[in-house]
Order: sequence, then structure tokens, then C-alpha cells
Amino acid sequence: MVNVGMIGIGFMGMIHYLAHGQLRGARVAAICSRDAKKRAGDWRGIQGNFGPPGAKMDLKGVRGYTTLDEMLADGDLDLIDVCLPPSMHETAVMAALDAEKHVVCEKPIALTTAAANRMVKKARRKQRKLCIAHVLPYFPEFAFARKAIVSGKYGRMLGGRFTRVISDPKWIKDFYNPETVGGPIIDLHIHDAHFVRMLCGMPNAVFAQGRMHGDVVQFMESQWLYGDDGPTIAMSCGVIQQQGRPFTHAFEIHLERATLLFNMAAMSDGTVDSTPLTVLNAAGKVVHPKLPEGDSIAGFVSELREVCRSINSDRESEILGGDLARDALLLCQRQTQSVASGRIVKVC
Repeated sequence: MVNVGMIGIGFMGMIHYLAHGQLRGARVAAICSRDAKKRAGDWRGIQGNFGPPGAKMDLKGVRGYTTLDEMLADGDLDLIDVCLPPSMHETAVMAALDAEKHVVCEKPIALTTAAANRMVKKARRKQRKLCIAHVLPYFPEFAFARKAIVSGKYGRMLGGRFTRVISDPKWIKDFYNPETVGGPIIDLHIHDAHFVRMLCGMPNAVFAQGRMHGDVVQFMESQWLYGDDGPTIAMSCGVIQQQGRPFTHAFEIHLERATLLFNMAAMSDGTVDSTPLTVLNAAGKVVHPKLPEGDSIAGFVSELREVCRSINSDRESEILGGDLARDALLLCQRQTQSVASGRIVKVC
């Protein structure tokens, strides 16, 4: 049994709590929050752009702590789940590793690559697992795409376009502050940066154009430059001001013997504009693969199951490892530099 201590009871903290509750072999044994109401289970004030609304939680048997130091002194805990704002990730992760705990930390790993490097190095030095909660590969459509590409079922990946756009998330304080949250590229685009980096490796350079919001990118169109033999990758990401379309994500992935299509756009009136996962195969047929059914947190359940598997098997996760998360962060930073400068930016 993996005993979990959670710190950061906001929207993602609630989603992780609910996901842990669906796992065998893991349980939330403690939470840490400065908010007495949250420690008592009143999470009705929590809100986000998907999943269930905040509610009252039955925290019977779950120990409540007001500080991280108090929770880290709990010798019963094996894994610390960090769902704090990005600017607080490094401090919490480093403290948990110093306390000889395994860690899962919500993405992004940090706001700077220097911080990310320190976290990765300390985890290795302490011989503890550091998993970064990049959930996208566990969503059914993206899991299908990853399996198809890695297996080579449809041949080599030739390229693709990836889209991730939201309406202005007015409930997130300091969303556009580069020192606290990081803005749309660090908070949002990092999902696709992580996914494509995992599948295609690091590009040589990036070129992006878009709109700035202070020191962060509000919206961008980006190309990843791999050279003559590499895939052709395009990205579209950012924020629109109209609240009528809170969230959309999509991909079109070109393989040698198939094209994979997917689009989902949620509208504020409850309607959904979507293209379900579709395979255009070499025989000219249109195939709609059957995907696993699940609720809005099923991907997070799979993600946290992988964290527990990594801990129990003493192996690094191929998807959730710190090195991959750091590379995704670096790619986001390079694209921001490209938008700000109007130039092609080398990645390394």
C-alpha cells in the first residue's frame, strides 16, 4: 500500500484526491492545507474547467496538517503529491525528497529549467522517484496515438498539428505572471510540448509568432524544426477572450500509412463540437477505433497508477520522468523567446 500525503487542495488537488480514491494499492492518508475548511473536507469553493464541481469530502481517517514540515514528519507516508502553484513546486519537492519521500508533482515541473535540473538531480541523489503529472498521454485519444506511433503499426511519424486553446481563465490568480503561474504556454501548451517531445525527441530549433501579454505569450502559432529528415510539427496554443468556448484540444497526426484525427471543443452552452478519434488508413477507409470508457478523471487514475507502479517496481517512468518534463519546459521557454524576438531560436 502506497500511503499518500497531498499538499495543495485546489482544483488539481481535488482531481488527484478523487483519482487516488479509485486506485488499488494506494490511499490518501494525509492532506496539508492552511485552510481549516479544506482540512475539514469543505471543498465546495473549488472550481475548474472540467470534471466534477467542488463538494464536501469525507476525510474520515485522513490526517490534516497545516504545514508541509508537519506532514513530512509523518513516517507513515511514502509519496507526497504536490498540487501547489508552479512557483512553489521546487521548494515543496526538494523538501519532500530531503525527507526521503517519493514525489509526484503536478505539471509544470517548475518555472525555470535551473529549478527543474535541481529537482531531477536531487531525486537521483536521494534515490527517490520524481514523477511529473503530465496527464495527456493517458487520455484515450492520445494514448491510442502514442501506441500507434511507438508500435510502428502505421509506419513512421511524418508530422502533425497540435492545438490547445482556452478562454481566459479568470478564476486563476496571476495566470499571466511569469513568476507564479507562467501564462498559457507554461500552463497549457506544455501538455503538447511534453507529448511531442516524448514521441519525436528534441527539435533543433523552434519558430513561433503570436501575441504577448506582458512577458508571457497569450497566443502563438509555432513550428518545431527537426531538419530535413525529421517530422513536420506545428502547434497552436493560447487564450481567446471570448468565454463561449472554454476549452478545445485537437491533433492531426500524419503517419506513413495513416492519418489520425481528433478534435474536441467544449462550448459554454453545454454543446460540444467534436471529431472523435478517426483513422484514415492506407486502404482509403475511415475507421473510428473503440476507446476505453471512463469519466473525466479516468486519465488521472491511469497517471497515478503509473506513479505507484514506478515506486513499487523501482523503475523510472518512461512518460512521467523528470528529464522529459524538464525538456518540455525548455521547449516552452524557447517558443516564448521566439515570439518575443520574432526569430528562430535554437533549442539547446
